[in-house]
Amino acid sequence: MNTVTIVLLWLINLVTDTGGQLAFKAAAIENREAEGWAHWRHMLGRPWIYIGAVAYIFEFVAWLAFLSMVTLAEGVLLGMAGIVTVMVGGRLWFKERLTRPRIIGISLILAGVALVGLGGGA
Repeated sequence: MNTVTIVLLWLINLVTDTGGQLAFKAAAIENREAEGWAHWRHMLGRPWIYIGAVAYIFEFVAWLAFLSMVTLAEGVLLGMAGIVTVMVGGRLWFKERLTRPRIIGISLILAGVALVGLGGGA
């Protein structure tokens, strides 16, 4: 296995997953006054929903390539880093709160990802 390729695919997956999640959040919170179908019509007319969808298409391809090079256990554990990047992105972009339990959770996830990255996985 080519370690550089694996890391690159993991980073692409991380960036596209995070970007997609943040884009979908941006689409979902625009025009909060509208309800029901009016809200959905508004979202479909905005670029964020399409940016999120394209990000997920790229993520899907990167994820399949990544999983073809690592064990499923390692891949899924390393994929959990996306939870951290989405929380940090939500804090930076949407001013969402990082509470103490979330910070502890982020720390535990990062520790697990580091262990898997060091060869502690399956």
